[in-house]
Amino acid sequence: MKVDGGFGLASASLGGQVDDEARSFEEAGYDGVWSAETSHDPFLPLAFAARVTERVDLGTGIAVAFARNPMTVANITWDLQALSKGRFILGLGSQIKPHITKRFSMEWSDPAARMREFILAVRAILGAWQEGEKLDFRGDYYTHTLMTPFFDPGPNPHGIARIALAGVGAKMTEVAGEVCDGFVCHSFTTEDYLRDVTMPALERGWATAGRERSTFEISGPAFIVTGKDEAAMATSAKATRQQIAFYASTPAYKPVLDHHGWGDAQAELNRLSKQGEWVAMGEVIDDDMLDAFAVVAEPERLADAVHARWGGISDRISFYAPYRSDADTWLPVIEALRRA
Repeated sequence: MKVDGGFGLASASLGGQVDDEARSFEEAGYDGVWSAETSHDPFLPLAFAARVTERVDLGTGIAVAFARNPMTVANITWDLQALSKGRFILGLGSQIKPHITKRFSMEWSDPAARMREFILAVRAILGAWQEGEKLDFRGDYYTHTLMTPFFDPGPNPHGIARIALAGVGAKMTEVAGEVCDGFVCHSFTTEDYLRDVTMPALERGWATAGRERSTFEISGPAFIVTGKDEAAMATSAKATRQQIAFYASTPAYKPVLDHHGWGDAQAELNRLSKQGEWVAMGEVIDDDMLDAFAVVAEPERLADAVHARWGGISDRISFYAPYRSDADTWLPVIEALRRA
């Protein structure tokens, strides 16, 4: 199992800290480093990281597709694939309607169908550059038919970058299986949901495209609750409950709760979120819910616990720990998981 890390929010300053953080991930033995789109651009830190690393994969986890268009995404994908010498992974996600229409002021429509076409358009653009063919992509949402030599970067010396798609719902997951190289599991998932809903949807996508599981990579962040003593465990559990509650308040993620019979909690959490009751939201997440969404284990048992839950499904994993922790907590876990 590959183990990935992620840039912290402080890295978005794009000073020397990005370089230092990227080097530290590679030196610690991580297999990849991902940059999220939250309060900063997801692509720019990876350009810095590409200059100072040689081995780790560099991916967006995720970039919001519908805040952009296929041409701009193809451009930055080509550049980061070249800068990283073939180590870039374009990780895309849809976000939810309020963010697309109210934060990005972009159009929203059938997300799964639009995403499928978005990715096919990106592939068509990259393929036209790579093969020197005429660009002629015509779809229901995107049309790309103009490409003059002045705007054509030509073939990428490191080939076409891998594309991964994040999702929760079955339709979006099926799209990933059909048109992508990988799937990024949302941290708001459980082992049961992954086995019962996600995997069958991916299998339908693979069947549509005539593909095999071996050609596809499944990755995702896993909530982790750990600590060196009882007080530290309690602190990490509290922070993790609040983060799970934040995701659970979103209507789009209710199917995961429904799968476990916890659907009623979503309405309560949504109500509390609108009142800004973030601490109270965490208290809604009981022990059963915490255990379903997070791996809860002391540091010395953490590697075995992570592998027992995700080892038979995920090809690569990252640690989602929404609390302060020491680096030496994770280094033995990384080594053990890589050996496993």
